[in-house]
Amino acid sequence: MSKIDISKIKTAKEANDVFMQCFTAHADLLPDLAKEQNAEFTDDAAMNRIGTEIGANLLKRNCSSFVKLAMLMGKKDEDAAVTVAEQVTSGTFKRIDNKGFNYIVLTDNTGNEKSFIWLRQFPGSENFMNGTTKYVGKKASIKWQEIEVYLPQAKGYYKVKEILSVDIL
Repeated sequence: MSKIDISKIKTAKEANDVFMQCFTAHADLLPDLAKEQNAEFTDDAAMNRIGTEIGANLLKRNCSSFVKLAMLMGKKDEDAAVTVAEQVTSGTFKRIDNKGFNYIVLTDNTGNEKSFIWLRQFPGSENFMNGTTKYVGKKASIKWQEIEVYLPQAKGYYKVKEILSVDIL
Protein backbone atom coordinates (compact mmCIF):
# COMPACT_ATOMS: atom_id res chain seq x y z
CA MET A 1 0.00 0.00 0.00
CA SER A 2 2.86 2.36 0.66
CA LYS A 3 3.67 2.34 -3.07
CA ILE A 4 0.29 3.86 -3.97
CA ASP A 5 -0.01 7.54 -4.84
CA ILE A 6 -3.07 8.25 -2.71
CA SER A 7 -3.28 11.85 -3.93
CA LYS A 8 -4.63 10.52 -7.24
CA ILE A 9 -7.53 8.72 -5.56
CA LYS A 10 -10.62 10.91 -5.40
CA THR A 11 -13.64 8.70 -4.73
CA ALA A 12 -14.63 5.93 -2.32
CA LYS A 13 -15.03 3.57 -5.26
CA GLU A 14 -11.49 4.26 -6.48
CA ALA A 15 -10.16 3.76 -2.93
CA ASN A 16 -12.05 0.50 -2.57
CA ASP A 17 -10.77 -0.69 -5.94
CA VAL A 18 -7.16 0.11 -4.96
CA PHE A 19 -7.58 -1.66 -1.62
CA MET A 20 -8.99 -4.75 -3.34
CA GLN A 21 -6.09 -4.72 -5.82
CA CYS A 22 -3.62 -4.66 -2.91
CA PHE A 23 -5.52 -7.41 -1.16
CA THR A 24 -5.82 -9.66 -4.22
CA ALA A 25 -2.14 -9.12 -5.08
CA HIS A 26 -1.46 -11.21 -1.97
CA ALA A 27 -4.37 -13.61 -2.39
CA ASP A 28 -1.93 -16.51 -2.36
CA LEU A 29 -1.48 -15.88 1.38
CA LEU A 30 -5.20 -16.06 2.19
CA PRO A 31 -5.60 -19.88 2.34
CA ASP A 32 -2.73 -20.13 4.82
CA LEU A 33 -4.12 -17.22 6.84
CA ALA A 34 -7.56 -18.85 6.91
CA LYS A 35 -6.00 -22.12 8.08
CA GLU A 36 -4.02 -20.26 10.78
CA GLN A 37 -7.27 -18.63 11.97
CA ASN A 38 -9.13 -22.01 11.91
CA ALA A 39 -11.49 -20.71 9.24
CA GLU A 40 -12.70 -22.20 5.99
CA PHE A 41 -11.48 -20.22 2.99
CA THR A 42 -15.00 -20.55 1.51
CA ASP A 43 -16.72 -19.19 4.66
CA ASP A 44 -17.60 -15.59 3.73
CA ALA A 45 -18.37 -14.52 7.31
CA ALA A 46 -15.07 -15.89 8.60
CA MET A 47 -13.10 -14.30 5.76
CA ASN A 48 -14.84 -10.96 6.40
CA ARG A 49 -13.83 -11.25 10.07
CA ILE A 50 -10.23 -11.92 9.01
CA GLY A 51 -10.33 -8.92 6.64
CA THR A 52 -11.60 -6.74 9.48
CA GLU A 53 -8.79 -8.00 11.71
CA ILE A 54 -6.23 -7.20 9.01
CA GLY A 55 -7.64 -3.67 8.76
CA ALA A 56 -7.56 -3.28 12.55
CA ASN A 57 -3.93 -4.45 12.61
CA LEU A 58 -3.00 -1.95 9.89
CA LEU A 59 -4.62 0.80 11.97
CA LYS A 60 -2.81 -0.33 15.15
CA ARG A 61 0.49 -0.25 13.27
CA ASN A 62 -0.40 3.26 12.12
CA CYS A 63 -0.01 2.35 8.44
CA SER A 64 -0.49 5.85 7.02
CA SER A 65 -1.31 4.58 3.52
CA PHE A 66 -4.08 2.34 4.88
CA VAL A 67 -5.44 5.12 7.12
CA LYS A 68 -5.66 7.50 4.16
CA LEU A 69 -7.19 4.80 1.98
CA ALA A 70 -9.70 3.86 4.70
CA MET A 71 -10.73 7.50 5.06
CA LEU A 72 -11.35 7.70 1.32
CA MET A 73 -13.21 4.37 1.36
CA GLY A 74 -15.55 5.75 4.02
CA LYS A 75 -16.09 9.01 2.17
CA LYS A 76 -19.54 9.54 0.75
CA ASP A 77 -19.09 10.05 -2.97
CA GLU A 78 -21.20 12.68 -4.60
CA ASP A 79 -20.90 10.89 -7.91
CA ALA A 80 -20.87 7.29 -6.64
CA ALA A 81 -24.58 6.95 -7.15
CA VAL A 82 -26.64 8.76 -9.68
CA THR A 83 -28.10 11.63 -7.77
CA VAL A 84 -31.36 12.79 -9.15
CA ALA A 85 -32.22 16.42 -8.74
CA GLU A 86 -35.76 16.93 -7.58
CA GLN A 87 -37.52 19.90 -9.05
CA VAL A 88 -40.84 21.59 -8.42
CA THR A 89 -43.23 23.06 -10.95
CA SER A 90 -46.31 25.05 -9.99
CA GLY A 91 -49.27 25.91 -12.13
CA THR A 92 -52.94 25.22 -12.68
CA PHE A 93 -54.21 21.64 -12.80
CA LYS A 94 -55.59 21.04 -16.30
CA ARG A 95 -56.19 17.30 -16.81
CA ILE A 96 -54.83 13.76 -16.71
CA ASP A 97 -53.95 12.21 -20.06
CA ASN A 98 -53.83 8.43 -20.41
CA LYS A 99 -51.18 7.34 -22.91
CA GLY A 100 -50.47 3.87 -21.52
CA PHE A 101 -49.36 5.70 -18.37
CA ASN A 102 -51.14 8.62 -16.80
CA TYR A 103 -49.70 12.09 -17.34
CA ILE A 104 -50.78 14.97 -15.12
CA VAL A 105 -50.89 18.19 -17.09
CA LEU A 106 -50.44 21.63 -15.55
CA THR A 107 -50.50 25.00 -17.26
CA ASP A 108 -47.91 27.50 -16.10
CA ASN A 109 -48.47 31.24 -15.68
CA THR A 110 -47.73 31.83 -19.39
CA GLY A 111 -50.37 29.29 -20.47
CA ASN A 112 -47.88 26.59 -21.55
CA GLU A 113 -48.80 23.01 -20.73
CA LYS A 114 -46.34 20.94 -18.70
CA SER A 115 -46.76 17.17 -18.64
CA PHE A 116 -45.55 14.84 -15.84
CA ILE A 117 -45.62 11.04 -15.98
CA TRP A 118 -47.19 9.07 -13.12
CA LEU A 119 -45.09 5.89 -12.97
CA ARG A 120 -45.48 4.80 -9.37
CA GLN A 121 -47.30 5.55 -6.17
CA PHE A 122 -46.56 8.89 -4.58
CA PRO A 123 -48.00 10.52 -1.46
CA GLY A 124 -51.63 11.33 -2.19
CA SER A 125 -51.76 9.52 -5.54
CA GLU A 126 -55.01 7.85 -4.46
CA ASN A 127 -56.70 11.24 -4.80
CA PHE A 128 -56.15 11.15 -8.56
CA MET A 129 -57.38 7.62 -9.24
CA ASN A 130 -61.14 8.22 -9.40
CA GLY A 131 -62.04 11.29 -11.37
CA THR A 132 -60.06 14.46 -11.15
CA THR A 133 -62.57 17.01 -12.38
CA LYS A 134 -62.71 18.51 -8.88
CA TYR A 135 -59.05 19.58 -9.31
CA VAL A 136 -59.40 21.23 -12.73
CA GLY A 137 -58.56 24.92 -12.48
CA LYS A 138 -56.98 24.63 -9.02
CA LYS A 139 -53.41 25.68 -8.26
CA ALA A 140 -51.06 22.73 -7.94
CA SER A 141 -47.43 22.05 -7.26
CA ILE A 142 -45.67 18.95 -8.60
CA LYS A 143 -42.35 17.67 -7.27
CA TRP A 144 -40.64 15.66 -10.02
CA GLN A 145 -37.38 14.18 -11.24
CA GLU A 146 -36.14 13.80 -14.78
CA ILE A 147 -35.52 10.22 -15.87
CA GLU A 148 -34.72 8.59 -19.18
CA VAL A 149 -37.10 5.85 -20.36
CA TYR A 150 -37.41 3.69 -23.44
CA LEU A 151 -40.58 4.37 -25.39
CA PRO A 152 -41.30 1.41 -27.70
CA GLN A 153 -43.72 3.33 -29.92
CA ALA A 154 -41.02 5.94 -30.53
CA LYS A 155 -38.25 3.31 -30.73
CA GLY A 156 -35.91 5.31 -28.54
CA TYR A 157 -34.98 6.73 -25.16
CA TYR A 158 -36.55 9.97 -24.02
CA LYS A 159 -36.40 12.12 -20.91
CA VAL A 160 -39.63 12.40 -18.96
CA LYS A 161 -40.61 14.15 -15.75
CA GLU A 162 -41.58 11.50 -13.17
CA ILE A 163 -43.99 12.64 -10.47
CA LEU A 164 -42.71 12.36 -6.90
CA SER A 165 -45.56 14.23 -5.24
CA VAL A 166 -48.51 16.49 -6.08
CA ASP A 167 -49.92 19.17 -3.83
CA ILE A 168 -53.20 20.87 -4.61
CA LEU A 169 -52.89 24.37 -3.18
